[in-house]
Amino acid sequence: MSQIDDLPPLREVIRRHGLAARRSLGQNFLLDLNLTARIARAAGPLEDVTVVEVGPGPGGLTRALLALGAKRVIAIERDARCLPALQELAAHVGERLTVIAGDAMQVDLSPHVRSGPVRIVANLPYNIATALLVAWLTVEPWPPWYEMLVLTFQREVAQRIVAPLGTKSYGRLSVLAGWRTTAQILFDITPKAFVPAPQVTSSVVRLVPRAQPLPCERRLLERTAEAAFGQRRKMLRQSLKSLGVDPLVLLSAANLDPTARAEDVPVEGFVALARALAGMHGDRT
Repeated sequence: MSQIDDLPPLREVIRRHGLAARRSLGQNFLLDLNLTARIARAAGPLEDVTVVEVGPGPGGLTRALLALGAKRVIAIERDARCLPALQELAAHVGERLTVIAGDAMQVDLSPHVRSGPVRIVANLPYNIATALLVAWLTVEPWPPWYEMLVLTFQREVAQRIVAPLGTKSYGRLSVLAGWRTTAQILFDITPKAFVPAPQVTSSVVRLVPRAQPLPCERRLLERTAEAAFGQRRKMLRQSLKSLGVDPLVLLSAANLDPTARAEDVPVEGFVALARALAGMHGDRT
């Protein structure tokens, strides 16, 4: 921890660089050192790991990751105001921190993650958190280039990620996350831990990729889940009409009850639907 022990307090860094959090960027800075350390520890031992962090802001979680021994941290930040503070930290720790200015939805990380284990650890900006997760869950080929995700979401989003079958929170995100990963909520973070305090509780979620998800075409899985949950109050025989095939034939091929609703269908059932849809199309596109 010696490399960061003599760094100025985060609040001083924020004041010196005028880093008031912006709602338009989904920013809520986490300054509690105990919580940033707890998030970093949730990613397991980091000594030989490259960590990708999205939305580091003034660098609170970044400091914790470095303090816990991360071999390297790649911090992606789109807010130009935060870059000088992050560059100061980079100057202090040397090659262990790489700061990339840009939108995480567009940055090509491949040149930076070519060797060794990679984990993504981030207090995600609320306004792009779900989109980023879906992007990471849909990368090809699979297994992905990362071995773990430890991410902070609004509690409502976290509940949708891990929602069990038959609950109101169970939906498309639950199916996609459950198909390709094992996911669990580790702990909650009270709003007052953030600056400024959001109006909702946050949750830290850990997702570990499955080495061999049930085989199906990912795009068809997404299509079937979107159709089913797009009209979740209707029976499948009705909601699946938007797929452009006879839903009764499709459901029969997937061995599913036509009177069931989307929230009654397990991940395995959606995989069966995707595979049946591929067969009815005569291809896997």
